[in-house]
Amino acid sequence: MNGRRLLAVVRKESAQILRDPSVFLVAGVLPVLLLFLFTYAVSLDIRHVRLGIVRQAQSTQVESLAAALMGTPYLQVTPYASRRQASAALLASQIRGYVVIPEDFDQRLRQTPTTALVEVVSDGSQPNTATFVANYVRQIVDTWWAQQHGEASAIDLQPRYWFNEELESRRFLVPGALAIVMTIIGTLLSALLVAREWERGTMEALLATPVSVAEILLGKLLPYFALALLAMLIGVELSIHVFAIPLRGSWAALLLITAVFLLPALGQGLLISVLSKNQFVASQLALLSGYLPAFMLSGFLFEIDSMPWPIRLLSHIVAARYLVVCLQTLFLSGDVWSLFAPNLLAMLGLGLVFLLLTWRKLHKSLED
Repeated sequence: MNGRRLLAVVRKESAQILRDPSVFLVAGVLPVLLLFLFTYAVSLDIRHVRLGIVRQAQSTQVESLAAALMGTPYLQVTPYASRRQASAALLASQIRGYVVIPEDFDQRLRQTPTTALVEVVSDGSQPNTATFVANYVRQIVDTWWAQQHGEASAIDLQPRYWFNEELESRRFLVPGALAIVMTIIGTLLSALLVAREWERGTMEALLATPVSVAEILLGKLLPYFALALLAMLIGVELSIHVFAIPLRGSWAALLLITAVFLLPALGQGLLISVLSKNQFVASQLALLSGYLPAFMLSGFLFEIDSMPWPIRLLSHIVAARYLVVCLQTLFLSGDVWSLFAPNLLAMLGLGLVFLLLTWRKLHKSLED
């Protein structure tokens, strides 16, 4: 390893970055755009669920229960004259479910508490919302029944939520989105490095110099490593000051976690670049092997524990899985090094594997 030759490759690649505006679009504009989309367009919070109510009976008790259903901020209740109208609205996706208060409601009310007071019909095409509607309506009815009979539960349940007291989904979506952004930047940009040199015919000229394979790889990665770190800092600043997501961990831990993650991200992209020798093919492979697994198998939106065991096993080779856990912990909890350490080791191991495979493939290509 020669410092002067390495510096020359770094300067060459840095000049290439400055001449290519698409790099700044991917590293500067794309992270901001994706963060805004994931923060405001993706939400797992359930608010103002559209619910219908059909009152087949008219009495003071019926009106009292209907008022209890309409008085919650989580439901947006619309009355319907008949079950047929409510069913048509549900079929047209105008509501997500409806409650039927039957004709014999008062009679049921006088019977035992085990008697079903109302009927709840929900849209099963959205299972999470359907489950929420059924459970929440049942809770409202149970509370209303207890108030009517003057009975209170013997158990005083006071739930407490750690790390995300307001239960806002964007507080764990934004750190996960940062992991997806870093995957795209690291894998996509580095996937074009060597492929671009082969397409433009400059790789032969570079190989004719005394520069070694290790110096070529390291010299090409260092500018993009710095660019990706800058993109992460911009994303975190947006998260804190624009999206109001608190950073409870330290900046030192953030930089260390990001730097370690960039090893497998850049290494995977560089391996793709060496294997394909074509920018279009390299970009497609980067999206298929980098972005999609990071989005689907990292735990960003879908719980890994709920996946079948072969998929859970496959997720262990997705570097974004470890970054998502680290960033969510860093933002919501703080510096938990007992959790960071195994994830950092996993990312470091994946990075070394990718870089070793890249070095061997490029070295073999030079010998051939």
